[in-house]
Amino acid sequence: MTRSMPARPGVPGHAVVVGGGLAGVTAALQLADAGMRVTLLEGRPRLGGLAFSFRRGDLTVDNGQHVYLRCCTAYRWFLERVEGAALAPLQSRLDVPVLDVGRAAGPRLGRLRRTALPVPLHLAASLATYPHLSFAERASVGRAALALKKLDPADPALDGVDFATWLGRHGQSPRTIEALWDLVGVATLNATAPNASLGLAAMVFKTGLLSEPGAADIGWAHVPLGELHDTLARKALDSAGVRTELRTRAGSISRSTEGDWEVEAAGERIAADTVVLAVPQRETHGLLPEGVIDTPDRLLDIGTAPILNVHVVYDRKVLRRPFFAALGSPVQWVFDRTESSGLKGGGQYLALSQSAAQDEIDAPVAELRERYLPELERLLPAARGAGVRDFFVTRERTATFAPTPGVGRLRPGARTHAPGLYLAGAWTATGWPATMEGAVRSGITAAGAALSELGRVHEHPLQEAV
Repeated sequence: MTRSMPARPGVPGHAVVVGGGLAGVTAALQLADAGMRVTLLEGRPRLGGLAFSFRRGDLTVDNGQHVYLRCCTAYRWFLERVEGAALAPLQSRLDVPVLDVGRAAGPRLGRLRRTALPVPLHLAASLATYPHLSFAERASVGRAALALKKLDPADPALDGVDFATWLGRHGQSPRTIEALWDLVGVATLNATAPNASLGLAAMVFKTGLLSEPGAADIGWAHVPLGELHDTLARKALDSAGVRTELRTRAGSISRSTEGDWEVEAAGERIAADTVVLAVPQRETHGLLPEGVIDTPDRLLDIGTAPILNVHVVYDRKVLRRPFFAALGSPVQWVFDRTESSGLKGGGQYLALSQSAAQDEIDAPVAELRERYLPELERLLPAARGAGVRDFFVTRERTATFAPTPGVGRLRPGARTHAPGLYLAGAWTATGWPATMEGAVRSGITAAGAALSELGRVHEHPLQEAV
């Protein structure tokens, strides 16, 4: 049976958005704000894609720790659009505690923080006193940063070069890569320097650290992610008139004899003028009609990279700061999620975010417990002797697309050869790595392309930049 959404007087066009992650929600909101009738299909029982929350006893747990930066203008717009900006505030000024436990002298704390001085002087004082690098290594960082600032991340030639090779050519020692470049790069790219495209790495560091003083200030949700990306997103969609169908997975997309698009879902065919596919690359490949993009199998060549999250609930407070990064340890980044999780009965809940976790993603929980609890005791003396009330892991085996050299030529743009069919998702050609920012940008781009093709004018404040 084919059904078409009933027309609203004076409002032409019906769009179907397939996928309720950040890209799909963004596209749906943009199309609805422009006056289109919109149906959003999501196979899961919730919105938010891979940035979601779930219940574990009395805890509300994020599947993984997600952060954003002040330079993430599209995601910041998204937060404003769903009325959630106050729930995910930014630091007033970049300040990252970095604890090194890999040296014989014992744990040593350093900080990466900025001043209000113009770029690149905003980081000069922090770099000059960063204790995890020698004087010569700190000087070499400055020279490499100036060379990086001259690169054009959109240059296709950079896509085929790995970041580690470029860093080596610019005098960066293995220690410098570990203590600085990978400290930032692994968290933002989900890959170590040898496995990261220079184009994507240049984009991250130029935009975040070398564009304006406050660009790298860090923000994160002080409530469960589900409150932002599901509850508030659904409220915004409802207010915009979007019809949201959860637990409804698209089975196929085809042209009707009348030339309209038809999306098969839950045994019905939904007619539409516009379709935005906002699902992962493999699912997109399975839904694409023949001939709508060149060499569709290239989507299958876009690899994926895992993220492992280790969750520990202690019977007492062991960490006094909201987060820190670690060196000389398998631990990467540690966040205090006590308040946002609703933990009761005292204690503290820490979440360890472990990116580029190919070697550990399938490790048994018992093995991970034996590895990470002693490491936390090395990093946090207050954890020694503390009781562990709970220990569990969450695994996202396909958390992001893999930002490997050459991936840029595989990422398609929003437009296809078929009028009315568009692609969205952090894996599309946004110029960004697989971040919440990239996902939102892709939704803005796809909706903008659709509205342009329909001859509709809807100015998004970020459209030109995106």
